[in-house]
Amino acid sequence: MSEHNPFPDEGNTGHIWDDNLRELSNPPPNWWMMAWYASIAFVIGYGLIYPMIPLATSYTKGLTGWTAIGEYNAAIAEVEAIRKPYEDKLAAMSAKDILADNELSAYVEASGKVIFGDNCAACHGAGGSGNSGFPVLADDDWLYGGTIEQIQTTITNGRKGMMTSHAGTLTEAEIDTLANYVVGLSEGKVDEKGKALFQSKACFACHGMDAKGMTAMGSANLTDGIWRFAAIDQLASVKRTITHGVNAANDPKTRNAEMPSFKGKLSDADIKKMAVYVYKFGGGK
Repeated sequence: MSEHNPFPDEGNTGHIWDDNLRELSNPPPNWWMMAWYASIAFVIGYGLIYPMIPLATSYTKGLTGWTAIGEYNAAIAEVEAIRKPYEDKLAAMSAKDILADNELSAYVEASGKVIFGDNCAACHGAGGSGNSGFPVLADDDWLYGGTIEQIQTTITNGRKGMMTSHAGTLTEAEIDTLANYVVGLSEGKVDEKGKALFQSKACFACHGMDAKGMTAMGSANLTDGIWRFAAIDQLASVKRTITHGVNAANDPKTRNAEMPSFKGKLSDADIKKMAVYVYKFGGGK
């Protein structure tokens, strides 16, 4: 604080620099003071109405007794009351029957979106569009069948197919021939040398004589151009699958692909909802 005050009657605080720059003690403007008093009144009013001040073992409850969790529970109860007639009805119905009921089917399509997002979208993508290594659910290509019953069985029990590793049973040249044959099939081409090798190595035992797969075994259709392990270099990807297989226990380089079981994780009603929801992507048969 300056000992010399060139402005003794100005009402400054005495903090003066360079005999000119100084701190004044003018009161705040009225609008500022009104806002300050209003904020004090608001805090007091809020504390009277809502929970606010923590105590040693509790807190002030407010005159209304309102809590965030109470509001949340009330909202949940309201939603469940709306859902109850639908939930009670579908609990006694099969997934096929639900699909045939337009009102229930529309309800499941709306409510199933949340279940799918929480449990399935991470692997199968939003809207069942698929991800690398995970099947598309919106097309007509189904390893284990696309009927509503088969889809429900897949969700309930899970799936873990197996493609044998051929690293020790086929030569590199044979793997090249088979890979080119398989990729050619997806492009509508038939290489007779590859076809003969496909048959002589009994690949048809799993994939069928027409290479269109077998639903009972979950073996892939090799002719449709839909790849479980899609890649920029599809030929190299097919070679890897033939060489190291899928879920082949004796090959550390095998590709792992498993659909987990949701039995016990989802209720029976939710599994039926998911079957209907997935079926309605458009790929169900």
